[in-house]
Amino acid sequence: TFREDKQLTEIAYRRLNAIREFTQFGSGFQIALRDLEIRGAGNILGAQQHGHMEAVGYDMYLQMLSEAIEMNGEDETVLPEKNDCSIDITVDAHIPEDYIKSVKSRISMYKRIAAIETEEDAMDVIDEFIDRFGDMPKCVQGLVDIAQIRHRAAENGIYEIRQKKDKIIFYVKNIKPAHISLLNQLLYKRAFIGADKGKQYAIVKTAGHSAIETIIDTVRAFEACKDV
Repeated sequence: TFREDKQLTEIAYRRLNAIREFTQFGSGFQIALRDLEIRGAGNILGAQQHGHMEAVGYDMYLQMLSEAIEMNGEDETVLPEKNDCSIDITVDAHIPEDYIKSVKSRISMYKRIAAIETEEDAMDVIDEFIDRFGDMPKCVQGLVDIAQIRHRAAENGIYEIRQKKDKIIFYVKNIKPAHISLLNQLLYKRAFIGADKGKQYAIVKTAGHSAIETIIDTVRAFEACKDV
């Protein structure tokens, strides 16, 4: 793959070694892990992208991880469907390198978080973090919260959540007229229901609450509207 007298950079040499080391069938995932280590996984797995969800770091990571698992062919883990509810909010949500130093372990825990669907799943993941790595930083708790919120929001017809300063916008598949008064009652008159170009949405003021707290309150309110 290169001339005998060619001077290789350290990164090129390490990449060639990775190809030579992982030659067996189904090695794609291991090569992907090694490439993350060589390039430095901070941009994908660190705070630079995960510090703000509008950087699309979390969604992009899930896509890369899914593709790597498909290449492996031996991992039968099924990830949740991507983009069932996209979340674009300002929140500190990542696994710091000084909390989990191993890239492979961080990827494993990101995958565990991505599979969260229920509160019980979330508690199992939290217990595993504490047992293996010690007390969870707030930024890791933020990841767990977002994973749980995505699933619950999608179950209640919310397909997109965006933050604009002190307001959170929830794009919803269907809002019935009877929901409007109940949502305002449950959200302490912080909600405004509207529609634009066929899209229905609810705008909820944070009013001193964090973005995560506002989203949790709103998702609970939509859950209460199910039987109305």
